[in-house]
Amino acid sequence: MSDPRITSSIFTRGAVDLSALRSAAPTPAPAKAGPPAGAPGGAVGGVSVIDVTEATFQSEVLERSLTTPVVVDFWAEWCEPCKQLSPVLERLAVEGGGAWVLAKVDVDANPRIAQMFRVQGIPMVYAIVGGQPIDAFSGVVPEAQLRQWIQAVLKAGGVSVAAPEDPRLAEADDALMSGDLDAAERAYRKILAESPADAAAEAGLAQVGLARRVAGADPQAALDKAAAAPDDVDAQLLAADIEVLSGLAEQAYQRLVGLVRRTAGDDREKVRQHLVGLFTIAGPDDPAVASARRALASALF
Repeated sequence: MSDPRITSSIFTRGAVDLSALRSAAPTPAPAKAGPPAGAPGGAVGGVSVIDVTEATFQSEVLERSLTTPVVVDFWAEWCEPCKQLSPVLERLAVEGGGAWVLAKVDVDANPRIAQMFRVQGIPMVYAIVGGQPIDAFSGVVPEAQLRQWIQAVLKAGGVSVAAPEDPRLAEADDALMSGDLDAAERAYRKILAESPADAAAEAGLAQVGLARRVAGADPQAALDKAAAAPDDVDAQLLAADIEVLSGLAEQAYQRLVGLVRRTAGDDREKVRQHLVGLFTIAGPDDPAVASARRALASALF
C-alpha cells in the first residue's frame, strides 16, 4: 500500500477519465463475493450495498449516480485495512436507507476499474455524483469523519439530509472538510466556549490539531526516524499522528502507551495528553479507544 498523502485535509479531489468504461462493454463475469455486509443480506431491499464488476459498472455506478450518490469502495481480500473500513461503510449505507449506495469493487477481479480511478493503494473510496467522481479518500478514517464526508457527498448530490442540531457545527465541519483549518478552529472553539461538553466540537478541534501537526511531514521519513529513536518523544508523537491519519489508530495507541511506560515526569504527561487527544478524534464509543484507555491506565498506575 502506498504511503498516505499528508495534506491539510484527509480528503482529496481529482479528475478521473471514465470514458473507456462508458464506451466498452466487457463480457459479463461472475462477481466475487465481497466481505460480509454490515446487515443481513447486505442491504435494505438490495439497494444499499452492491458488488460491482467491469460489466456492471456503467449501469450500477455511473447511471445510478445520476439519481443517487454512489460511494465506490475499492478493496481486496488480502487487504487488512479494508476489513476495518468496509464493514463501517456497509453499516452506514444500510443506515442511510437508500439515500446513497455503496458499490464494492474487488481490485483483483476488476483491475481495469482500479486503473481508471488511478488507485495506487487500498482501501480507496470515491464518491460519484452525476456520473463523475466528486471526492475521494484513501486509508481507514474514523467513523465520525466518514459520517461528515458522506453528509457532504449527499449535499453535493442534492439529497436532503437532517439539519444538525447546531448549525455552527455544520459550518465548522465544512471548514475542516475544505482544509480551512483556521476557520474550523475558530468555529469549534466558539461552540466549546458556549457548550464545553460538546463532543463533536471537541473531536473536530482535535482533528484540526492533527492536520496541523502532520502538515508538510514526510510519512515514511517520520516513521523511520521513530523506529531509529524509540525514546525520542517528539518523533514518536509525530509517528503516532501519521498512523492515525493512515487508518492505523490502534498501532498509534499502542506506540504511545508503550512510550508512557518508558517515560516519566513532564515527558510522560506530554505523551499522555497527546494520546488522550487522539482518543478524542475517534470518540469514546470506539472499541480501540476503550481498549487503549485500559492499557493507558495500567501504564500509569
